[in-house]
Amino acid sequence: MEKEDELQRLHGHVSSAPRDRDVEDDDSLVLSSQALAALQEFLADQNKPVASTPPTSSVAGGDESDKVELVAEDWRLSQFWYEPETAETVAEEVVTLSQRFSGCRVACIACPTLYVYLKKRDPSLHVQLLEYDMRFERYGSEFTFYDYNEPEDLPLQLKHCFHIIVADPPYLSRECLERVSQTISFLSIPVDSLLLLLTGEVQREHAAELLGVRPCVFKPHHSSKLGNEFRLFISYDPGTRLGGLEEDS
Repeated sequence: MEKEDELQRLHGHVSSAPRDRDVEDDDSLVLSSQALAALQEFLADQNKPVASTPPTSSVAGGDESDKVELVAEDWRLSQFWYEPETAETVAEEVVTLSQRFSGCRVACIACPTLYVYLKKRDPSLHVQLLEYDMRFERYGSEFTFYDYNEPEDLPLQLKHCFHIIVADPPYLSRECLERVSQTISFLSIPVDSLLLLLTGEVQREHAAELLGVRPCVFKPHHSSKLGNEFRLFISYDPGTRLGGLEEDS
């Protein structure tokens, strides 16, 4: 995303103005007008329980049933949702891959946007969302609380039972990717599992080293227009889908 840099930028917008020397010590700090506006906008966003994001297919006159319901992003949790086109493209790829397996099971690690689009695309697909944000408990038995700091602190019934894993580590650090890699190993079936990893271009070498994945030509984008380049790294040859694998330079 780069999520860490973006959070620092956003946190920088909400800073208190220096005190006037004539103000008594026990008076409250006063926010600048810009900081106050940023804080009010953030609080207003947090009070919106659901944000409705139409897929690209519904932008040009689609009906109401085509809309996908997403909770509001919480940047304190490093949450930045995908653009509809990105979510639809990745969901379509996962559904295509799922046809290779009988009784396919998909794990979505820290990518709730994709979970929603997958269930919209194919309600019968077995998808498990692993996510830190407890707001997603609304998905019932398909939600599992997940803290990447405890990469294998998961129910044993999830061990080695997923054919397809999609992961979007919350931070762009090697340490975070290493721990998410542990989770991927815990979840994936021992043979023939497929991995899609959405993370920053800066993680290219680490992703190849830790997970043996390569970038495809298709590039994911986020609704928040993050400044860092993001990539979709995969563990298989997609043929011409996703624009194919990127050629080595």
